[in-house]
Amino acid sequence: MNFTESAKRTIQLELEAIAGLSAQIDSNFSIAASLCVNCQGRVVVSGMGKSGHIGRKISATLASTGTPSFFMHPADASHGDLGMLTGSDVVLALSNSGASSEILELIPTIKRRGIPLLSITGDSRSKLALASDAHLSVRISKEACPLNLAPTSSTTAALVMGDALAIALLEARGFSHEDFAFSHPGGALGRKLILKVDDIMHSGISMPKVTLNATILEALIEMTDKKLGITTVVDPLGQLAGVFSDGDLRRALESGKIITDQPVKEYMTQGGATIALGSLAAEAVRLMQEQRVNAIVVTDQDGLAGVLNMHDLLQAGVV
Repeated sequence: MNFTESAKRTIQLELEAIAGLSAQIDSNFSIAASLCVNCQGRVVVSGMGKSGHIGRKISATLASTGTPSFFMHPADASHGDLGMLTGSDVVLALSNSGASSEILELIPTIKRRGIPLLSITGDSRSKLALASDAHLSVRISKEACPLNLAPTSSTTAALVMGDALAIALLEARGFSHEDFAFSHPGGALGRKLILKVDDIMHSGISMPKVTLNATILEALIEMTDKKLGITTVVDPLGQLAGVFSDGDLRRALESGKIITDQPVKEYMTQGGATIALGSLAAEAVRLMQEQRVNAIVVTDQDGLAGVLNMHDLLQAGVV
């Protein structure tokens, strides 16, 4: 048995199935997309067996890209779960043959309630396709299974068609990066797109701060107390004059002087790296990497607002 050749043959057959989908896109796709965009409820996806597994994935993709959706198992639907449907919903049914009895049994109820019915099948002349308000054809020439029995190429084609519908709806709704972040708050990408410096910065009494007249010893005590590896240095009006960091301390020590009673203003970094209040935490990461610093000062229209360092960003999962 040549496993490598078997894998390559399977992939090639599924690629051919996907390539054949473009020619099957017609006005039905536009009708289906329009019905979904104008839907005031949810897109309720249903399918049996392997089609059901694909349907769950399509429903999840729709929900995460701006189209409210859930999966309804057709067998459970016939035993009470049809009560989940409302007159504002749209039903998307999957069946490669278009003849799954569990799906066909739902059609009369869906029709009586005036709920639009969309379908994805491999047979445009099937009962399900003919009963649909819009039918998305995913006809294939053969399954990747050498017996031409196990759903392989057909399920891949159905999944790709579902993705095509989801992305068309995403674009029609103007779904943004921020919208994506709000629906994925637990993921790394969501955190990068939604978490702001305001959410993780140290402010108030937690913010390290000394005056221009402070000595280096006083600055070191403040840095040790606040544990950020940096302290801000403010002028008599409380505005940011500079920062004193671990790096500034090392450079001061290189002078060979006894520096503990020296004024911090002589050794601080003027201004320092800053970022505006309300900025994305991911932007703070970029600025810190560009300027090769481990901490950054957050400012607002009134001046100094807070401080955060790379450890804060690591803890928040932004890095």
